[in-house]
Amino acid sequence: MSIRHAEGTWEGDLLKGTGIVKSESGVLNNPYSFRTRFETERGTNPEELIAAAHAGCYSMALSHMLSQAGHVPTRVHTMADVTLEKVGEGFKITRILLTCHAVAPGIDEKTFLEIAGKAKTGCPISQALAAVPIELKATFAATS
Repeated sequence: MSIRHAEGTWEGDLLKGTGIVKSESGVLNNPYSFRTRFETERGTNPEELIAAAHAGCYSMALSHMLSQAGHVPTRVHTMADVTLEKVGEGFKITRILLTCHAVAPGIDEKTFLEIAGKAKTGCPISQALAAVPIELKATFAATS
């Protein structure tokens, strides 16, 4: 079992305050603000971090499942789009779109799409985010 640690600190009110998110590895140590989350100011935000985690987890899960099926991929690239919308009085993540392209040897479209769908539901981050609709657009290139 592995336990990972991260922390977030917020100082001030919502509109003018600032925060920082840190990971235990030290790889992540970034400020964030209302403007980086709800407007277009450059910087990180919780939804971007969720998207990065989901894209990385899905790519690993799909690579593993393709390998188990005898189609070790040379590349799996996933983009995750996390949609945050105003719902009622607050905000809610309403949709996650995973867009994936894989390169794997000797696989047909039906098999690839079946494995890609299983990876979507089997990925630990997908399971953690199961309350949110997760869509998948998966394409592949078969190599010989």
